[in-house]
Amino acid sequence: MHLPSLFARRYLVSKKSTQAINILSGISVLAMLVGSLGLVMVLSVFNGFEHLVVSLYDKFYPELIVSPVKGKFFNEHTIQYDKLERVKGIKAYSLQLEEKALLRFGDNQYIATVRGVDKNFTKISSIPNAMFHGQFLLHSNGQRHAVVGAGIEQALGLNYDNPFNELSIYIPKKGVSYVLNPEDAFHRALIKPSGSFSIQQEFDVEYVFVPIEFMRTLVNEPNLVSGISISLESEADINLVKKELKKICGDQFAVFDRFEQNKSLYAIMKVEKWVVYAILTFILIVAAFNIIGSLSMLIMEKRKDINILRVMGSDLLSIKKIFLYEGILISFIGCILGFIISIILIVLQQKFGLIEIGGGTFVVSAYPVKMNTMDFVLVFFTVMGIGIIASWIPMMRKMYSSIRFSFE
Repeated sequence: MHLPSLFARRYLVSKKSTQAINILSGISVLAMLVGSLGLVMVLSVFNGFEHLVVSLYDKFYPELIVSPVKGKFFNEHTIQYDKLERVKGIKAYSLQLEEKALLRFGDNQYIATVRGVDKNFTKISSIPNAMFHGQFLLHSNGQRHAVVGAGIEQALGLNYDNPFNELSIYIPKKGVSYVLNPEDAFHRALIKPSGSFSIQQEFDVEYVFVPIEFMRTLVNEPNLVSGISISLESEADINLVKKELKKICGDQFAVFDRFEQNKSLYAIMKVEKWVVYAILTFILIVAAFNIIGSLSMLIMEKRKDINILRVMGSDLLSIKKIFLYEGILISFIGCILGFIISIILIVLQQKFGLIEIGGGTFVVSAYPVKMNTMDFVLVFFTVMGIGIIASWIPMMRKMYSSIRFSFE
């Protein structure tokens, strides 16, 4: 039988002569409970938002993209596509050509990014599954069509029921510095919109998709490409595929995965998460002062027991362990109770959306939450580490000289 832990358990549940000690012990457990609950809940909310944002961005950005290191465009014939198709793990690839353009419909005008894509685009992108109006149709009966973002559709006031509904696209001509007629400075073409997509506002107000042949005709460059979007097999090793692509494409091209395409976004999300974690940990440290006060009062309460144990031959370290284990028990009970409550709340939020996001303009109505096992491990060691340090402080003889005689 381990006497220090036995005494610690008895001291925790036994009634003290001073009711304040019981109350302070309960407050200490509650403080660790609230601290662990808060850490888990906040980290879970950040996980939920991160998962939501990543899922939205994954609908738009390809798993890999090959882009020129210098400049915006390159000739499509500079890539050896036969070698690219033999790379193990590549499911499909699609050529794209994009440029800023002026859109005009009736009296309305809008600046957007027009991206020309080939017939393989539906194999590498989830945008065809995110249609808001109409359908994702770029070719029909020999006619070319455009698919616009929902925000652009609303800004231009597009009407799909009108058979003469055509969108004018203007792209500046290269090398033209002065013209008498402003329209002579632009390449212009008409195209009929077939529908609109909706992913999130950042994309909905920015992009228009057209056939790459239309885009090349518009810019008067028959072989121009701005990038190659690539989708991978589910079991593919993305790092190995990237290495193979770099060998095939050479030093003139860079290969970016989804993280690298949105590096700043992912970095900001990680920084925000850990900043909030650090703030809540500091609050938990402040809350742990309840443990210091509780154990200090308990030591003073149990001076007689301490003297009896010393007379019976207990060494100083064993007596200190009793109160150390007492603080660890307080931290452990508070942490576990916090975990249980947080799991219940997370499940309820996932099922019923108890806490909603105000405004009604976000992509989800309730706060997204997602449990992560490593978050529970991190919070457990954080709470227990703070609890152990807080439990050891009352045993430091220099800090609590008033109770020094109890250990001598």
